[in-house]
Amino acid sequence: MTKDYREITRDISAYTGELRKLAPDAMQGFHALAKAAGADGQLDRKTKELIALAIGITQRCDGCIGFHAKALTGLGATRAEVAEVAAMAVYMGGGPALMYAADALRAWDQFAAG
Repeated sequence: MTKDYREITRDISAYTGELRKLAPDAMQGFHALAKAAGADGQLDRKTKELIALAIGITQRCDGCIGFHAKALTGLGATRAEVAEVAAMAVYMGGGPALMYAADALRAWDQFAAG
């Protein structure tokens, strides 16, 4: 079964919207953390998103892979950059990470295709 990362991110977004209504303070805190951690600093946003994608791969998180692959297409990351960071994640995460590294490339392809 092929995963549709556009659908995965849409579905998660709908339910995080529900969480924003039910737990607004916690969700606002998470959003503030994500915004601050992802902002340009000594590392640029694209580099930080590549790191986040690698973490999503090693943590086997489909939603993380989807959202960070989507962000990377918007930041101009190339397929080769995604593949290189995926290879590093496999190095650090072994065989299970390889399965999600392949999915990360699939996610990037899906978002890059529009």
